[in-house]
Amino acid sequence: MMKFHTLIASVLGIGYVGKGAGTVAAVMYCIIWFLLPAGYEKTNWQVVITILIFMVGTWSSGVVDSIWGRDSGKVVIDEVAGMAIALLYVPHHIVFVIISLVAFRFFDIVKPLGVRRAEILPKGWGVMADDFLAGLYALAVIQFCIWISK
Repeated sequence: MMKFHTLIASVLGIGYVGKGAGTVAAVMYCIIWFLLPAGYEKTNWQVVITILIFMVGTWSSGVVDSIWGRDSGKVVIDEVAGMAIALLYVPHHIVFVIISLVAFRFFDIVKPLGVRRAEILPKGWGVMADDFLAGLYALAVIQFCIWISK
C-alpha cells in the first residue's frame, strides 16, 4: 500500500527529479489537459477530476509524510491539484494554458495572501492547502485575462 502512496504523491516518480519537480509536474498536467479533446474545458468532469486529485493527493501526501518528512520535495501531487484548479473552465488555447501555469507557479512559489499560512494545517491537508489557494488565485487571474480578452 505504501508503494501506491509514493507513486501518487510523487506523481509516478516526477517528485524524484529533484529541484524543479513541482514545475515539471505542473507542466505535465498542462500537457495532459491540453491534449484532451477541445470541449473538455467546459465540462463538469474537470471539476470531478480536480476533486479526486485533491482527495487522493491529501490522503497520499499525508501517508508519505511519515517516511519522507513534512512536505517533502518529492511530493508533487499538490502541484498537479493546484494546476487542475488553475485550469478550471479555461478555454482550450495554449496562451491561456501558459498564463495559468505562470500564474499558478508564481502564487505557489511566492506564497502571498495567506498561501503560506495554509501550510500549517496537519499532514496532507497542509501539503495540499497552499497549492489549493495558489490554484484559486491563478484561476482568478486567468479568468480576468479571459474576461478582458473578450
